[in-house]
Amino acid sequence: YGNFIDDLRLYVRGGTGGMGYPRLGGEGGRGGDVWFVAQERTTLKSIRERYPQKRFVAGTGANSSVKALKGDKGKDCEVHVPLGISVLCDDGKQIGELNAAGERFLAARGGLGGSLATNFIPSKGQRRVVRLDLKLIADVGLVGFPNAGKSSLLSKISHAKPEIANYAFTTVQPELGKIMYSDHKQISIADLPGLIEGAHANKGMGHKFLKHVERTRQLLLVVDISGFQLSIKTQFRTAFETILLLTKELELYKEELLTKPALLAINKMDLPCAKDNLNELMKQLQNPQDFLHLLEEEMIPANTLEFKDIIPVSTYTGEGIEELKARIRKSVDEEAEQENEEYRKKKLLLLRTSE
Repeated sequence: YGNFIDDLRLYVRGGTGGMGYPRLGGEGGRGGDVWFVAQERTTLKSIRERYPQKRFVAGTGANSSVKALKGDKGKDCEVHVPLGISVLCDDGKQIGELNAAGERFLAARGGLGGSLATNFIPSKGQRRVVRLDLKLIADVGLVGFPNAGKSSLLSKISHAKPEIANYAFTTVQPELGKIMYSDHKQISIADLPGLIEGAHANKGMGHKFLKHVERTRQLLLVVDISGFQLSIKTQFRTAFETILLLTKELELYKEELLTKPALLAINKMDLPCAKDNLNELMKQLQNPQDFLHLLEEEMIPANTLEFKDIIPVSTYTGEGIEELKARIRKSVDEEAEQENEEYRKKKLLLLRTSE
């Protein structure tokens, strides 16, 4: 994954409480808390560079004294983290997540100050090791096998400049691009490292790839119309088989991924025989059940992906690129409208029940 960091272990400790004052019944201040605060333009890499020790300790509460019987609370420690972070305990259990700018998560609570109840002895703050796990957030995630042309497509439809070469694993770290529309609307697209057969079992970059897919609102499958073969040792797959294999990998990792809205871009339409291959593929996609007997049992997914749109494109000649951008926009807008509608219905229901 090169320079790209998508998880980081940190030590966090809440501040110790302040001493009580037994003679006058004074209470020590509470220790400070450690908070994670989601902020745009922050990366896990920047946290690691800025705090090489990766230790975050909040301030100690003030002791009770004759001048101030109630001690002041210790200083909180705030750690700015990127959006799309899952907070996990060291045992891998998720304890929180931060998706929108400004969201806060209490990572370690400060200890109580000394008081009558505790014999005026303060308690220590909570301490633990936590893991920050980044899952990219983008409107659309590009899904496809290596060399399907995802990087070329991203550079054509957005302002991203990914590295492009003619070998299988060009993309080794997620690339984010933005499609700009004439009315200034922006849609973010994530090109994720190429999936391979067996990714659900963590072959290749399996889980690293698939966890990023979870955090995209929609999927855009990119398939080479002439088929795909990773190396001489692996089997050649037609475009139809490729689509089923991609679906199978997503399903084996997490079935919910197949409920996301999906578009299909059929790339490399400039190649000879592409038109014939496309006609064949469209027939197969209309009635996938009729062609499943051609495949091995383990390749067949339990549920097939329903594509909202199928768009033939060529990143070489530029054919279909503008149409693809328009379809992506339409799909994202429809989804947003649906979410707004559901939100309005919920609000109405709440109002009625409160009345």
